[in-house]
Amino acid sequence: MKGFFDTSVLVPVFYGDHVHHQASLALFIRFDKSIGCCGAHSLAEVYSTLTRMPGKHRISAEQARLFIADIRERLSIVALDGDEYADSLEQAASRGIVGGAIYDAMLAQCASKAKAEAIYSWNLRHYALCGDEITLRLRTP
Repeated sequence: MKGFFDTSVLVPVFYGDHVHHQASLALFIRFDKSIGCCGAHSLAEVYSTLTRMPGKHRISAEQARLFIADIRERLSIVALDGDEYADSLEQAASRGIVGGAIYDAMLAQCASKAKAEAIYSWNLRHYALCGDEITLRLRTP
């Protein structure tokens, strides 16, 4: 089964004391590029999150780069082209999706493009705004 990883699952993979570390890591290591993917934008989100965590959890840019390399080694990266991006924004606007939820809506479109049968996230609320086609594939690790 092809699985799509949301940023909320990828970040805990790299923090052993994160509440979702065990479940996220166990899921992450079950997948490889042939059956696992994430959105291109998630690479930037993971980098941003890891390098701006508070206190002892903040890591250097170099360490974040290594973690991004781990993601790229294990998962295929899905990106929307310009037309797909614009169409996805139109669709999100028609659903009333606003604010930060737009990022998850765009990732949901990446998951659809990849034909992912499961979308793994710890943030189900934003994805649920994207309609039944997405909601039926939502899973927590």
